[in-house]
Amino acid sequence: MNEIILMTISGKDRPGVTAAMTGILANFSVNILDIGQAVIHNTLSLGILIQVPTEAGASNLLRDLLFRAHKLDMHVRFEPVNPEDYEQWVTGQGKSRHIITLLGRRISALHISRVADIAARHGLNIDNINRLSGRVSLLESRAESVRTKACVEFSVRGIPADASALRQAFLQAASDYDVDIAFQQDDIYRRNRRLVVFDMDSTLIEAEVIDELAKEAGVGDQVAEITEAAMRGELDFNASFRKRVALLKGLDVAVLETVAARLKLTEGAETLVSQLKVLGFKTAILSGGFSYFAKGLQQRLGFDYVYANELDILDGKVTGEVTGEIVNGERKAQLLREIAEREGLKLEQTIAVGDGANDLPMLSIAGLGIAFRAKPLVRESAKQAISTLGLDGILYLIGFRDRDGIIS
Repeated sequence: MNEIILMTISGKDRPGVTAAMTGILANFSVNILDIGQAVIHNTLSLGILIQVPTEAGASNLLRDLLFRAHKLDMHVRFEPVNPEDYEQWVTGQGKSRHIITLLGRRISALHISRVADIAARHGLNIDNINRLSGRVSLLESRAESVRTKACVEFSVRGIPADASALRQAFLQAASDYDVDIAFQQDDIYRRNRRLVVFDMDSTLIEAEVIDELAKEAGVGDQVAEITEAAMRGELDFNASFRKRVALLKGLDVAVLETVAARLKLTEGAETLVSQLKVLGFKTAILSGGFSYFAKGLQQRLGFDYVYANELDILDGKVTGEVTGEIVNGERKAQLLREIAEREGLKLEQTIAVGDGANDLPMLSIAGLGIAFRAKPLVRESAKQAISTLGLDGILYLIGFRDRDGIIS
């Protein structure tokens, strides 16, 4: 009867170790049932689950492996595996798989421990842990550390008994330790996203444009109060929007250019959009703000689609009204569906990013809905949330690593 043996090899990493050890396995016609290798700080850890044919002679094989490992100054350990245990393991491979992504400026043992504990308590088994972010220098300046990105990805299997309780546990841990924790199904759609749509104000840019225009019109406090209430979901968007725009009546059109010139892109926005374009993604702005500013971002960053509200202008002055259909939450969700259909994509292949209550409809139907630096209500309602990193942290959620040369 064939023997099943788990072989683990560890020691200082150098070229040729894997080739040497698997070369011996090849000489004995060994079948590889599973294999995994990792290198951490120049230390190799290699695990191989092997099936040794009876005629090969396990004792001779193990002797040759031990001798070669000694010559390579590597440690090797062998553990027999019961065939029944192996079959149970094979059956387990068909279980549902998920990805847990831990993001922050820095990641500590406490963060890892909390995520692992939550996963275990909800019946999830960790198969792999990978660092997606680059190595962090201990010599970086304080200014550099503010922009540091850290990301660790856990591949887990199993179905949580209470998905809602699991989500709440991750949300609480993220709040307790000032990190972000994303939990998403690991399926073909996660690896095949093709469309990303963004809110504009307080998402792509670090401001609410209507508030900036209001300051210029001398009604800043009044408009800001209405904006905050609307973003918290306390007011109907259409009514609050018309109320705010009405306060801008008489504003000189030249002010729009003045405001546009001082708007700042959100951290990571330029990097994210440029890299998405390199990767072949389609991108869109779906904004409850104004098209004048959204089109400016389109020219600057190269968005494929832009939908926003059109300010009515007469004789060089803002009339206090908007033309056309208001881009509210329902309209954003409708536009997401339309663009996806136009591009021949399923909704599961889309990503939506926003910060306000009026973004929730599109966040809820997208394959990956991300509340970005959002209000508590939105953060708790969205599928995923990023609050600690810039927009380029989204690349981690779709599985890219710093060393891929994608995230700069």
